[in-house]
Amino acid sequence: MGREDVSACMGLRARILQALKDESDSIGDETKRATLRLIECAIRDRDVCARGRGQGAGCPDEDVRRVLETLVLQREASAREHEDEGRIDDAIRERSEIEIIQQFLPKPLSGKALEIAVKQIVDDLGASKLTDLGRCVTALKQRYPGLVEASSAGKAVRTALSKSL
Repeated sequence: MGREDVSACMGLRARILQALKDESDSIGDETKRATLRLIECAIRDRDVCARGRGQGAGCPDEDVRRVLETLVLQREASAREHEDEGRIDDAIRERSEIEIIQQFLPKPLSGKALEIAVKQIVDDLGASKLTDLGRCVTALKQRYPGLVEASSAGKAVRTALSKSL
């Protein structure tokens, strides 16, 4: 079984911790190591909050995914600020951190996979008019959390509903 196969079976938290362990054991990219440590600290912080709410096992993978998305958004904002201030090296560092964080985020549905998911949602909801667009997109986002981008989902649902008219 290849490394990709193993990582697909592991949870998000486990994949991050394994990457941190692998990076700590090797002499590698310091930016990657620092970013992985930052991710781990953010997850531990979220775990503390979860235990405070009575969730003894810590936060689920869904919360870990949201933490990663938040970290990406923060870095994007920082990179824009650095560029506006003329600090290009800092903006490049922020963008490289974004690339590292995005390695752990699931790839959004697109192409044929999105079309199949949309068709299934439209069929399940019995949607047949463009007025069902919002309901379909909401159901799609609930069924595939973190895997659906709103703009592409809206276009795909609109196309599917137009075909059914």
